[in-house]
Amino acid sequence: MHLLHEDLARAHCRSRLSDAEQNRRFRLAQTVARAQKQAERATARAERASAKARLTLARLV
Repeated sequence: MHLLHEDLARAHCRSRLSDAEQNRRFRLAQTVARAQKQAERATARAERASAKARLTLARLV
């Protein structure tokens, strides 16, 4: 009977560790996705600023 309790405790710990690892990976994936979107927005802003600068320069010349 004693071994059964130890086995249940180990199974419970493995389950909790597995859940924690899965949650950590999910949060990491969300962080990466958020960073990618942020980089895309920054690239778009830079492209718009570059186009505006080129237009302004063309108007001056």
